[in-house]
Amino acid sequence: MTGTGTETGKGPAAGTRRLTTAQALVRFLARQHTERDGVRQRLIPATWGIFGHGNVAGIGQALVQYADAMPFHQGRNEQAMVHAAVGFARQSGRLATHAVTTSIGPGATNLVTGAALATINHLPVLLLPGDVFAARPADPVLQQLQVPYAGDMSVNDCLRPVSRYFDRIGRPEQLIPAALEAMRVLADPVDTGAVTLALPQDVQAEAYDWPEEFFAERVWTVRRPRPDEGELAAAAQALRQARRPLLIAGGGVRHSAAEDALREFAEATGIPVASTQAGKGALPYDHPADVGGIGHTGTAPANELARAADLVIGVGTRYTDFTTASGTLFAAPDVRFLNVNIAAFDAHKQAALPLVADARAGLTALREAVRGVRADTAYVTTYTEDKERWERRVDACLTAEDDLVRPTQAQVLGALDALVTGEDILINAAGSLPGDLHKLWRTRSRDQYHVEYGYSCMGYEIPASLGVSLAAPGRPVWALVGDGTYLMMPTEIVTAVQENIPVKLVILQNHGYASIGGLSASVGAEGFATAYRYKDRVGTYTGAPLPVDLAANAASLGMEVHRAKTVRDLREALAAARAAERPTCVYVETETADTVSGPPPAQAWWDVPVAETADRPSAVRAREEYDRHVTARRRHL
Repeated sequence: MTGTGTETGKGPAAGTRRLTTAQALVRFLARQHTERDGVRQRLIPATWGIFGHGNVAGIGQALVQYADAMPFHQGRNEQAMVHAAVGFARQSGRLATHAVTTSIGPGATNLVTGAALATINHLPVLLLPGDVFAARPADPVLQQLQVPYAGDMSVNDCLRPVSRYFDRIGRPEQLIPAALEAMRVLADPVDTGAVTLALPQDVQAEAYDWPEEFFAERVWTVRRPRPDEGELAAAAQALRQARRPLLIAGGGVRHSAAEDALREFAEATGIPVASTQAGKGALPYDHPADVGGIGHTGTAPANELARAADLVIGVGTRYTDFTTASGTLFAAPDVRFLNVNIAAFDAHKQAALPLVADARAGLTALREAVRGVRADTAYVTTYTEDKERWERRVDACLTAEDDLVRPTQAQVLGALDALVTGEDILINAAGSLPGDLHKLWRTRSRDQYHVEYGYSCMGYEIPASLGVSLAAPGRPVWALVGDGTYLMMPTEIVTAVQENIPVKLVILQNHGYASIGGLSASVGAEGFATAYRYKDRVGTYTGAPLPVDLAANAASLGMEVHRAKTVRDLREALAAARAAERPTCVYVETETADTVSGPPPAQAWWDVPVAETADRPSAVRAREEYDRHVTARRRHL
């Protein structure tokens, strides 16, 4: 990467380099690295962008000038670019991410949803939205929001609550401390999330004499904190006393690359392992200790163990309501919690004994501290037999007896299950698919299962598949979406075609928001406005499904498309997509439009409040059912 003080027509002061703020930022980002366990990599290896008057002359010009040092990806939607960067970050183990640059106004506010997703899931992403003029030569400028009571506020302030770090660079020299702090947060395993540096468009283009030290190569160590000896002793004592222990593997297991430590712990102790959506894959599905997903979308074996457990060992989990079945799952009177978590905030949840540590370091230390302790043989035999019975139920859901019929959603997963290896990566986020995947999918490798369920954001899957593919080149990457999710954000299909990223898109057409339709029916809302059907003259959604052809839409955006009408067609289409070297879509209409999937029903409750007063019978019945469940809620103190 080259550059001298003459780039802007002025000589630099001694020991400095005269560059614009945007040029300095790009040069700085290109020199940042992370290191964990002796492995070093670029922290920001690429930038996504859509250009407008708020960033084209600043960041845009800098990216052109330093194209050899900072690769660029052109996006179509600002939210989607964040999803792509987040997909890259998760696949990279949070050790690398991408930057995202936008114009001011709508370009900047389109970042908010993606930023919230990143921060909720503890995944790093660097956001560089343009901002209004710092010098205010004209007020307002195009796309500026004027706030009568705060002259220093812009729409970018919407990003404050969804960012782990936010700063507005009002003068060039402010970039130095802000950029360093931004890198610290991105590389911090506790604090990481969305980081926003709002860049006024005039400041981006302003020159400054930057100290050469600012552009020195920096390495940010990603720490592995070890547990406190006192906490470790208390945790070991609790585990020795347990008779019905259950370990819940959360996303922290995967973020810290603790899968081997978890396997060694489970094999040494015989303790069964259930997983959250973020933790699924921490053990492969066929490991003897793996009992499947936990909570509302979990398996029967895992949830039965949870109801009877006297010690719940949460490793890297936040205990969301889906995991705890809204506080009704852990029912044993004597249940206690032990939480291994790098964040003290999460380690103390459920009134737990905290073991504040990196997941890998914590599990390794705990295994050594309880050496020789094993779960009772009868306990192991019971959960092993329960798991075998559940697998037979899964087989029945995934298998189609007739190849010439339209598949159910579960049978679509079955056809994919029969095709993939541990090399394949599956991406999903919203609709009925996360529940089916959590219950039914047989994860073969530690990074095969990529379901974003912290924010469960419709539209995440397609752009995230681009980021995952960039982080794992050569591996088959599948984006699984329903028709509702597809309609939210198909735009990055064009990016995949433009950059020849060979993602595999599977569109499951069930003519509406099937997941919410089922929920609506269960809470007395009668499925209102959840199906894609014509509206009659009195405003009722009735009649045949809308004649919307999503396969034709995907083809029009440049994808190779395979239509599958039967189970046999589906198998052939999926095989063709897996072998394809260009972006490819499999389109399948599932059976039936009035059911979601046909897998086993929810094995645990989820709290969605039902109308307390209603005159329609469906709502009255739903409230009665709600009142029955809510009495089981418990606060663990």
